[in-house]
Amino acid sequence: MNHTKKNRTSLQVMAGLIGMIRPLLGLMFLAVLMGCAGNLTATFLTIFGGYGMLEAAGVYTGLSFGTIAAVLVVFAVFRGILRYAEQSCNHYIAFKLLARIRHQVFAALRKLAPAKLDGSEKGNLISIITSDIELLEVFYAHTISPIAIAVASSVFMVVFLGMLNPAAGAVAFVSYLIVGVVIPVRNSRKGKKSGRNYRDSFGNLNTSVLDNLYGLEELLQYQQKEKRMADMAGKTEALEETGRKLKKDENIQRIATDCVILAAGIVMLIVCGLFVQAGQMEFYQGVTAVIGMMSSFGPTAALSALSNNLNHTLASGSRVLDILEETPVVTDNEEGAKLPEGDVVCRNVSFRYEETDDGVLNDFNAVFRPGKIHGILGRSGCGKSTLLKLMMRFYEAGEGSITYGGEDVNEIRTSSLRKKLAYVTQETFLFHDTIENNIKIANENATRAEVEDAARKASIHEFIMSLPNGYDSRLTELGDCISGGEKQRIGIARAFLHKSRMILLDEPTSNIDSLNEGIVLKSLEREKEDRTILLVSHRKSTMGIADEVVQM
Repeated sequence: MNHTKKNRTSLQVMAGLIGMIRPLLGLMFLAVLMGCAGNLTATFLTIFGGYGMLEAAGVYTGLSFGTIAAVLVVFAVFRGILRYAEQSCNHYIAFKLLARIRHQVFAALRKLAPAKLDGSEKGNLISIITSDIELLEVFYAHTISPIAIAVASSVFMVVFLGMLNPAAGAVAFVSYLIVGVVIPVRNSRKGKKSGRNYRDSFGNLNTSVLDNLYGLEELLQYQQKEKRMADMAGKTEALEETGRKLKKDENIQRIATDCVILAAGIVMLIVCGLFVQAGQMEFYQGVTAVIGMMSSFGPTAALSALSNNLNHTLASGSRVLDILEETPVVTDNEEGAKLPEGDVVCRNVSFRYEETDDGVLNDFNAVFRPGKIHGILGRSGCGKSTLLKLMMRFYEAGEGSITYGGEDVNEIRTSSLRKKLAYVTQETFLFHDTIENNIKIANENATRAEVEDAARKASIHEFIMSLPNGYDSRLTELGDCISGGEKQRIGIARAFLHKSRMILLDEPTSNIDSLNEGIVLKSLEREKEDRTILLVSHRKSTMGIADEVVQM
């Protein structure tokens, strides 16, 4: 099932991201306050520098040269302190929130899984969990606070310059508006689609790289390296092309901002010059207005520059929000009944993964009784694996019902269902850990003796003991250091160790040789007295131990 991306506006994305900041609002307010004070201190350093030169020339007499020099020293020191404090607060907020967001994303994935992971591009999810979340640091540390600082500082400067002369205040207001609002908004709208395309292309490239790494042996064997490399090169070029477009827009925006700032200074000079000539402004006021105008664009120019990174950041934020706001295909039942004993009954079960599908299962009926091995036989693609996923409630049946001891699977507490069922999939995932710990995934409190007993039943004990460190041998990433059959037998050992009431096995011996398959099947036959066992396979030979066989 594919998740449809939400087409959010930039404001909606920002609102969603800002909503996560509530626990740290006090600290954010402090960062904004220090940022405003720091930027105004920097601006007035220049203004007081101008006062000093005017005082030395005998034009300004409001403050003595010594007082002005003392003020400059104090402002310079406080500028450094305030800047450091602001950045410290912003980065503390950012990293705290990134940790919180990662926790929320993993919590969301736990709710969405396994259906979400069943059909999603793993590389794209990795991109969201890593680089997309990391990029949000730019938003929290270098976006929210600068926006508030730019607004507050601009309002202060408009009032200050307006007190010198209303026309000077009007010029400042229009200039700040163009640099801090018009240019960023226009650039953001223009680059929004490119930003989203860039992050999506990055995720697709991630998926391609992972595929090529994990499938390198097959690519070399079947001489598909050039084709796959060409495909990856195409995706890289698409990513770079989008990046070049974003960079071009960034350069145009930067030039436009610089031109507006220069033009604002020229206009302010002309306006103040005319008022000074007309006697409506003192000379020192005109100089102050021009210096104040030219030295106060830092916060608003930063907003203009933000719009470039903001396209990437908001695209990443939207992808993260997609995960956080996605509705699970199946919601865990936390207050339902415990798994009852008794027959498992499938009545007219139908299911399709997409609305457009013809249906993987159609009106399937079967009864699975305790104490027996039930075989489910059928060709590939007939819905055998899907049936087990419905029984595990990874998905819910579209029509019909599955009941355990008369209780509908949807009404059973999910934790109880998963605790009492052991599910062996076609692909056994192994962690980068010891063999013992990999088996103990099924029961972390198991003793070494219990682990060894489960391994013997799965016909993997002798292989493990042949390794230099036995059960303490560490597996490489994804367990690539052992064969597919050995992986499967570790998966079967987990099922035996789980001590569940029911074992669901999906093609459990497809990669196992006939000798070891015979040992595993005999172990299953001994285990059936206390359990219900479902054995899915497309091979008739595997069905030899089944008490009952359902043909699909």
